[in-house]
Formats: sequence, C-alpha cells, structure tokens
Amino acid sequence: MSQQRSERPVGSSRDFPDLPDATVARLPEYLRALHVLADAGHDVASSEELATAAGVNSAKLRKDLSYLRSNGTRGVGYDVSQLIDKIEYVLGLNQHRAVALVGIGNLGHALAGYAGFGTRGFHIAALFDADPSRVGEEINGLVVRHTDELVEVVAEEGISIAVIATPVHAAQSVADALVKCGVTSILNFAPCVLAVPDNVDVRKVDLAIELQILSFHEHRKAAILPLIALPGAVNS
Repeated sequence: MSQQRSERPVGSSRDFPDLPDATVARLPEYLRALHVLADAGHDVASSEELATAAGVNSAKLRKDLSYLRSNGTRGVGYDVSQLIDKIEYVLGLNQHRAVALVGIGNLGHALAGYAGFGTRGFHIAALFDADPSRVGEEINGLVVRHTDELVEVVAEEGISIAVIATPVHAAQSVADALVKCGVTSILNFAPCVLAVPDNVDVRKVDLAIELQILSFHEHRKAAILPLIALPGAVNS
C-alpha cells in the first residue's frame, strides 16, 4: 500500500499526450477560462488573453498547450471552441463520468446539492452513508444508500471515481471499501492521508491547510510592512 500519489507524468500513446502533473493541474483552469471567453462571444483568444483569464503567465500557458499539440495561429490566437474540445478530450470529460459520494454530513450535503458538477463533465450517481438516520434521505433526486450497498451500486452505475466526505476516523475504511469495489480515483475531503494501492489516484482537499497557508501569507505581510515603512527602507 502507498501513501497518496507521487509526482509522475501521465502515460502517453500516439493519440494521448504525455503531460507533466503540473500541466494537468492547470488544464481545468484553462478550460474554465475558455468557457468564460466563449460565453462572452469570443471565437478566438490570444495566449495573453487566455493566460490572464486563467491567472497564469502566457509563456507557461503556451508551453502547457504545446503538449496538446495546440500552438494556435500566429497573429490570431487559439480557436476557443477547438481548444475546449481538445482539453475536454484530454481530461476525459466527454464521457460525463459517474461519481459516488460517501458521507452525507454537512459537507456531503452541500456537495450532493451542488448543481455545477453537471456542467463540468460529472454527475453524482450515488450517495452513501453508514448512519441509519441518513439512509433513505433524498437529495437532488438521489436516495442515500447504506455503505453496505457499495459493491452493488458501484457496479450498476459504472463508477470509478468517488468522493470521501466522512469524518476522519472513517475515511480509511471507506477508501478500502471503495478500492475493493473497483474505484480507482478518490477525492478525499477528510483531513488525513489515505493508504491506497499504486493503481489508485487520490486528490486531497483540506480546507484547514489552505487557511493555514493563507495565515502564513498574512503573518509574512505583517512582518514585512513595518520594515517597508522604516525611513530609507525603499532605497536600501
């Protein structure tokens, strides 16, 4: 068993590009920016326009898109519609993937009720919880099933991606059960590191860690500002 996923390139074939993990992480931002531009009526976008909309520098964007064999047209830019199709294909979003959500507490409720997944290439196909008081509840047209039904429902719905929104003490056992069912990708909201087989990818979302990082930046700004305010500090 291994801890979380290590840095590694995505496998390639003649029709599928070999992408660094950092590039893969930025593709959804490019896709979001492209949809914004398309909605605003843009048929083409320069690398500078797209980079600004995505919050990256244009050189990094051009390098990332070159992995997709999308270099744009000099003096014109990128065809927005074609680039959307290319990125959606590479991310596998043209398959509209079914997702299981395990853990229907406050966070799970919010995730189950989020309507935005459908526009991003996913749909929540099944909801699970081990608490008998949650089982049978209906959210967005889906009935919460007991986790004992994981094997049956995951097979029926063809689910390979799951979201864990359980308390930390339950997360590892839920991950183990999902892996046994054939789930090979997990988005983990529980504040812990999951041990999974090498063929299972895990993405961790820890809101407390993100806040701690922001706290560092606030602390640093508070430490630097008095120094900047000192006489002669600007020219030192």
